[in-house]
Amino acid sequence: MSVANDLLNPGPGEIVFMPLGGSGEIGMNLNLYGCDGQWMIVDLGIGFCDGDAPGVDIMVADPDFIAQRRDALAGIVLTHAHEDHIGAVPILWPRLGCPIYASPFAAAVVRRKLSDAGLIDEVTLHVVKPGEHFDVGPFSVEFVAAAHSIPEAHFVAIRSHAGLVVHATDWKLDSGPVIGQVSDEAKLRALGDEGVDVLMCDSTNAFVDGRAGSEADLGPSLTEVIGGCRGRVAVACFSSNIARIATIVRAAAANDRETCIVGRSLWRMVEAARETGYLKDLPRLLTEHDIGYLPPEKVAVIITGSQGEPRAALTRVAAGDHPTVSLVRGDTVIFSSRKIPGNEIAIGRVQNQFARQGIEVIVDGPRFVHVSGHPGRDELTTLYGWLRPKALIPIHGEARHMFEHVALARQSGISHTVVAENGTSVRLCPGPPAAGDEIQPGRLGLDGTRLVPMDGRALRNRNKISFSGSAVATVIIDGHGDLTDDPKLTLHGVIEGDDADGIVDNAIDAVIGAVDALSNAASGDDDAVAEAARRAVRRSVHKATGKRPVTEIHVVRI
Repeated sequence: MSVANDLLNPGPGEIVFMPLGGSGEIGMNLNLYGCDGQWMIVDLGIGFCDGDAPGVDIMVADPDFIAQRRDALAGIVLTHAHEDHIGAVPILWPRLGCPIYASPFAAAVVRRKLSDAGLIDEVTLHVVKPGEHFDVGPFSVEFVAAAHSIPEAHFVAIRSHAGLVVHATDWKLDSGPVIGQVSDEAKLRALGDEGVDVLMCDSTNAFVDGRAGSEADLGPSLTEVIGGCRGRVAVACFSSNIARIATIVRAAAANDRETCIVGRSLWRMVEAARETGYLKDLPRLLTEHDIGYLPPEKVAVIITGSQGEPRAALTRVAAGDHPTVSLVRGDTVIFSSRKIPGNEIAIGRVQNQFARQGIEVIVDGPRFVHVSGHPGRDELTTLYGWLRPKALIPIHGEARHMFEHVALARQSGISHTVVAENGTSVRLCPGPPAAGDEIQPGRLGLDGTRLVPMDGRALRNRNKISFSGSAVATVIIDGHGDLTDDPKLTLHGVIEGDDADGIVDNAIDAVIGAVDALSNAASGDDDAVAEAARRAVRRSVHKATGKRPVTEIHVVRI
């Protein structure tokens, strides 16, 4: 069902939702809620590239739609401190320029990011205590405690005169979360009694039967697994998984091992946790520089890079080029994390590198070394029962997860559902949700220090170069359009071997022939000369190699 009026400019008496990131994918969460001509952002996260853009590791949702409306942007609400929910704050905030609202722990993490970016004195950061109500433009917002793998995760109750919406991303029903609070059943039931118009709900584990499992149950298993290892043990996990850090440290201590933290992002999360009252009761944590002073059987390492990120510490250890940490035959690497879709090849590459070195690799499944932070199907239906929403919109998942979530909701008696992938606007209330106007969602990549469009010319050419190489030629002509010397041609990433010189010579001959064949009018036009030379190079090289390199021609007229 669609609606006729313009949902890109939310009017009085309605709540509009539009995801720019995180719906139809996992990561890059950026959700917009509009009411009375104003907007609110919920979460501002990053995603990781899957190798399609050489040189770009991090992606963010393109905020252009809301950046053009920044005068109507009332604020950014952060649900919790995972990178896919807060990582884009220092990257995108300069284009948004609005206040930020976050819990004490999330605020501590964000402050460090803003300080690194030189923005700490520019951003208004409001610290919101769990359970506290606060206003963002036309919305009255309330944080409701949610169990997750990080302290102070929240359901977000969003109220306006148009209705009540609950934004439920990254949660589960865990009676033993190790760090942080349990999901607040009493408050969620009270919201249900109040009357929830729409539930926006996490779809990550929509295919997973049962429950996600408890972090408390993981402790004994990790203790047993580490106890069966000889040599050094390295455990890879997300740096923001504070609960997992605590579990690993305690499992290591139970096996008389000291824990060393490797990776700047891990240390920063530990510092933020301690600053806000968490992780203070753990045994001491050592640095990577302490590892070499301990016997291998006394060492447990917590390390970043569970997703095979090219620059992460674990990837460098696997390649043998980490400056201070090394593993040898007989050591063990435990992947205490799930594979984010799209990262399978990178993760497999790292695991194979370890296997070739005689280093044992342990993953979840054959051994119990990880528990998800997202709700399984039984938890989803339990939440439905507590909130009793009139309608459901799936969020936080790929398309297949979202459609499966809708099917589950309908089986559970929620008849009004809409699947809204990135760029689709939905009127949430009043009345049943209905999809409306759409925009084309974009992606930006962090290329060094610059944000560039993922579908822009620079990255398209870089991709082409990675497959077909490049050619650069200089053509020197006089005022009449006659060549004054043979063209100069360099091929990069195209050829090697004994026939390389011959291929270059043939391409140069092709350029000479193409320029000589130009009409008098064309030979006087530098662009026409460059285009003739470009085609000659590509045709000649393609004939010899089957490749069509990205070709650049410099015309110098004397």
